[in-house]
Amino acid sequence: MGAVVIFCTVPNKDEAKKISKALLNENLAACCSTVDKVSSMFSWNGEICNENELLLIIKTRQELFDKIEAVIKAFHSYNVPEIIALPVIQGSKDYLGWIEHETDV
Repeated sequence: MGAVVIFCTVPNKDEAKKISKALLNENLAACCSTVDKVSSMFSWNGEICNENELLLIIKTRQELFDKIEAVIKAFHSYNVPEIIALPVIQGSKDYLGWIEHETDV
């Protein structure tokens, strides 16, 4: 199956909800969890920035990454949003089966 977890930081709860609903409505993700109050320090245009953000943790399948990236970019307000996928190397067979079932597009 190739389960992955995608991380995507967003500036606010409204944007997190819009992206999450779009992914779930299209069966591109089984679950989108939102972690509130993430402090991000990063380099942007030669300056060091420190922003308060939220983190979306998206549970899905690797082969859906390109479609998920397109949906995120359509709703995201950042010029270069964080969209990174990490492989799930092991997990509960029941949970991984649920991800596969929910993302059967």
